[in-house]
Amino acid sequence: MDSSSEYLSLEEPRRAVHLWRYTPWKKVHPTGDISDIPDEVGSPRLSLKCIDGDVPEGVRLIHGAGPLEGLPESDATTSSFIRAITEESSWTVEVDRGFSPGKTVILEIEVESPISAAHVCLKIGRHANLELVTHVKGECEWLGLLRTGSTGEGSNTSDVVVNVLNGGTLLRVDAIHIERDSQVKAGTISSGSETTKSDLRYRMGEPGGNLNVLGSILSSEDMSLDHHIEIHHDAPETFSRLDWHSACGGKSKTVGTGMLRVAKGSRGADAAQLFQNLLISETAQADSIPELEVSENEVVGCGHGTASGPVDEDQLFYLGTRGLSTEQAKSMLIAAFLNSTLSEMGSPEMHDWLVEMLTDDLDALGV
Repeated sequence: MDSSSEYLSLEEPRRAVHLWRYTPWKKVHPTGDISDIPDEVGSPRLSLKCIDGDVPEGVRLIHGAGPLEGLPESDATTSSFIRAITEESSWTVEVDRGFSPGKTVILEIEVESPISAAHVCLKIGRHANLELVTHVKGECEWLGLLRTGSTGEGSNTSDVVVNVLNGGTLLRVDAIHIERDSQVKAGTISSGSETTKSDLRYRMGEPGGNLNVLGSILSSEDMSLDHHIEIHHDAPETFSRLDWHSACGGKSKTVGTGMLRVAKGSRGADAAQLFQNLLISETAQADSIPELEVSENEVVGCGHGTASGPVDEDQLFYLGTRGLSTEQAKSMLIAAFLNSTLSEMGSPEMHDWLVEMLTDDLDALGV
């Protein structure tokens, strides 16, 4: 059955399902008519560049995307829908074995059509060292972004997605397989789009996988940002951490739901997740729901937690005694809160570039 037929055969997902508890599919669908698969779907412009200098040899952008093995199982509704509308807009970022340029590679996705969609496949070679920023920008009513990928054995990858869309809705679906002894930092930075629905899933199907999922989320005005993260430990001696920070201003709403699944036989697994929310205004709302599903007894540890609260008054007072205004002190504390995850996403070069790009978005939080 092709993707279009599969999607049309499905019923509307129930709100009782973990993924759809807070944002119904009808709200995320590009037309609101869930029985419809739009015909006129534009393709964003994709290009590779580096922060400093030309793109090094050993990494290339190729039109088309082939199948991958070992991917985590995605939600049937979003997966079939987004695969159906990206059949003509699929790309592969191919990284050679042993690639190690010492540079940050940027994949720019620039959107222009009212309804657009793209499928990006990451194929990372064995023992490669890749630092990749996927920079999503432009103006649209709706963008669907499907990302699939597989990290090569023994590779080291920093994979950061930055959403700075000017309004509209973003539906993002990730399905990433982490191979034996490979290390991945998966970062998400979101300060654009009025509505975001992300379903991010990672699977460690071979021993030695190491995953750190990091989020720096900025919401302001009337934004509604919903991120669902699943991490699957399906092999022995695997390690994961999920650290998600959201700063919420205006009348915005953020949702973070996390699911850690440790399958039977995944001995020595070590998994933990933590959601932290900073409420900048009295009308902002943040919900965090961390969950565990552990089917193996011999684990190193499995834990979860969440915390929400306003800017600390004692810290504001302390900074005030050092000559800062209330607004300056608030901005500094918000930046420090988000920077605690941002700084872990990659090299100093990447960090400096991200901070410079996000300065105006921090100002837009209305502090």
